[in-house]
Amino acid sequence: MRAAVVTEFGTPDVIKTQDWPDPEPGAGEVVIEVAVADIIFVETAIRQGQHSQFFDVNPPYVPGGSLAGTVREVGPDVSTDWIGKTVLGRAAGFGAHAELARASVAGLVEIPAELNLETAIAVFGDGFTALMLEDLAPPMQGKEVLVTASAGGMGLLLTQLAHKAGAHVIAAARGQAKLDLSKAQGADVVIDYSKPGWEKLVLEATNNDGADIVFEGAGGQLGATAFTVVKDGGWFSAHGAPSGGFAAYDADDAERRGITVKGINDLRADTTSTTITGADVIARAVAGDLKPVVDQVYDLDHVADAHTALEQRTLLGKALIRVS
Repeated sequence: MRAAVVTEFGTPDVIKTQDWPDPEPGAGEVVIEVAVADIIFVETAIRQGQHSQFFDVNPPYVPGGSLAGTVREVGPDVSTDWIGKTVLGRAAGFGAHAELARASVAGLVEIPAELNLETAIAVFGDGFTALMLEDLAPPMQGKEVLVTASAGGMGLLLTQLAHKAGAHVIAAARGQAKLDLSKAQGADVVIDYSKPGWEKLVLEATNNDGADIVFEGAGGQLGATAFTVVKDGGWFSAHGAPSGGFAAYDADDAERRGITVKGINDLRADTTSTTITGADVIARAVAGDLKPVVDQVYDLDHVADAHTALEQRTLLGKALIRVS
């Protein structure tokens, strides 16, 4: 089969399209003919050799997590009824950016007729995380909610969820195009966080009280600054790292101010306290609660270009990889 392969840790040009062995399904697994796959920012960091404490992967490897396609083969103890079904799932140990990929049958979701493949995969991965954050966060009705990296795939979904919940939504992003997109998805106030002193505008938007809830998807210094505008007794998620690392904060200060902080471990399937499923994500998408915005679709030979676009923050919404 053809696959995009990270040949070594490094810049996007280490990704090469190669012939790769066809996967074989193990117990409880299926092999899926991949039609379209997701791509998210953390994959660019993994390609650089970062986050090894969270992701056990070494080159050469096939990147890509969430995928949509048709079940071609089933493993031991898996019903043959799955064969031929159009499904969403997560590749086993990455591997979605290829013509064929293994996936656990336990996480498969049939794609309903109401959603096309691109919409389904665009909402699946980011929607999963967004609903986990919604579940972990306090009720948002009537609260001041700040969303950073608000024009990314997940930031837009969080903005939609906060707006639908009845929050006063403050969206922070970089540049007018991203601010306009955030506004269109339900933000009440938009702030360009590339400008010095942007945190003062957040405070002004909250009558100088600070934000009750912060969905922090930018990381780095932007994330650290976002932490300073959480009100005492508030809630803060440090889930994004496109600026080079997850938001840094003083744990003692958080405890002193009564701020609840959630990090990446609270969003991992093996450590989270939430019970969100892939079926929940698709049900919320069908209901209209989650509406992904797709900016660019790349083919299998241009996965490196998708990585570059993510790193340069040129996307307005999501990128996807069209395989077949």
